[in-house]
Amino acid sequence: MSDPYNPCERQYRLTRGALLLLHRYGFGVSIATKSDLILRDTDVLTAIARHSPAIARVTVTAGDDALARLVEPGVCPSSARFAAVRRLTEAGVFAGLLLMPVLPFIEDGEDNILRIVEQAHAAGARFIDAAFGVTLRQNQREYFYARLDERFPGLRQRYVRAFGNAYECPSPQTHRLWQLFSAACERYGILYRMEDIVAAS
Repeated sequence: MSDPYNPCERQYRLTRGALLLLHRYGFGVSIATKSDLILRDTDVLTAIARHSPAIARVTVTAGDDALARLVEPGVCPSSARFAAVRRLTEAGVFAGLLLMPVLPFIEDGEDNILRIVEQAHAAGARFIDAAFGVTLRQNQREYFYARLDERFPGLRQRYVRAFGNAYECPSPQTHRLWQLFSAACERYGILYRMEDIVAAS
C-alpha cells in the first residue's frame, strides 16, 4: 500500500498516467491521499467527473499543523490539505476528508475532532469518512512504538496496557467522539454516513 501521491510521483507521474487511462476508458475514480500534489491532476479529475464519479479523499487527522508535523513528518501540513480540498471542490470534484487513523491518546481529543470538522466546513468539504482508532500489525506495531518513544515518551506503555497485541486499537472515547462528530457534521451539512457519501458521489 502506498499513497498515490508519494514523493516519487512528482517525477514518474504514474498516478497521473493511471488517471488518464481511467478517463480514456470511461471509468470513475476514488483517491485517498495525504498530499496536496493531487492538485496537479485537477484537470484530469474534473474531466473524469464529467462522465463518472470522481472522489478525492484527503486524509487529515490533526487540526493543528504542529501536531500534524509530529505524527506525519514529511507530509504537507493539514492546512495545505484543507486548501487542497477547497480547490478541488471549487473545481467540481467531489472532495472531502478521510479522518483516519485517529491515534488514541494523541489525536482523539474532542477539541481536535471538532476543529477538523470546522475546518472541513470552511474548506467546503462535501463529506468526512471517519474512524476513531488505529490498526497495528505485528511488525508495524514495533515501528509505531519506536516512533512513539521518539516523539511521545512514555506513551508506549499506555498503548500496551490498553491494547496489548490487538490488531484493532479503537479510541477509548469512540462513542463520545462519534456523538460529537456526527452532531457537528449535521450542523454543517457535511455527509458522514457511508451510504450518503456513496449516494451523493
